[in-house]
Amino acid sequence: MKQVFILSMMVVFSLASIAQADKTTTRTANYNLTSKQTGIKGYDPVAYFTEGKAKEGKPSITTSYQGINYYFETAANKDLFKANPTKYEPQYGGWCAYAMGNDGSKVEVDPETFKVSNGKLYLFYNKYFTNTKKSWDKDEAHLMKNADTNWGKIFK
Repeated sequence: MKQVFILSMMVVFSLASIAQADKTTTRTANYNLTSKQTGIKGYDPVAYFTEGKAKEGKPSITTSYQGINYYFETAANKDLFKANPTKYEPQYGGWCAYAMGNDGSKVEVDPETFKVSNGKLYLFYNKYFTNTKKSWDKDEAHLMKNADTNWGKIFK
């Protein structure tokens, strides 16, 4: 009887590990990451909130959250992130919020073109005379609703 219980527990823990690995794989496959699995192109996710500025993080001050690496400007920012990572991660996997709301596409961003709204970080494409943050600001409520729906289809 004891052996059956131990075997059952091993199966449960194995399935939980597989489920977590699948979640991390799905997450990293859908997020906007560098070749080093780094989010926000190495920018400090906490600085957007605490300083209201895009600040490049330092590779020497890093942490990983569910398969994604984040760099930080300071150790204090890293500690804030570790205490509540979902608070600081960008919306829509770090893809352009406007593009996600407009047609559900994954478009690269300029980490220095951003908006913190209702405690969430949104990033935007800004290149070749096209700044999608301006378009987002004109119709934010509608685009955000669409982006939430579209991201939900991509990241189930």
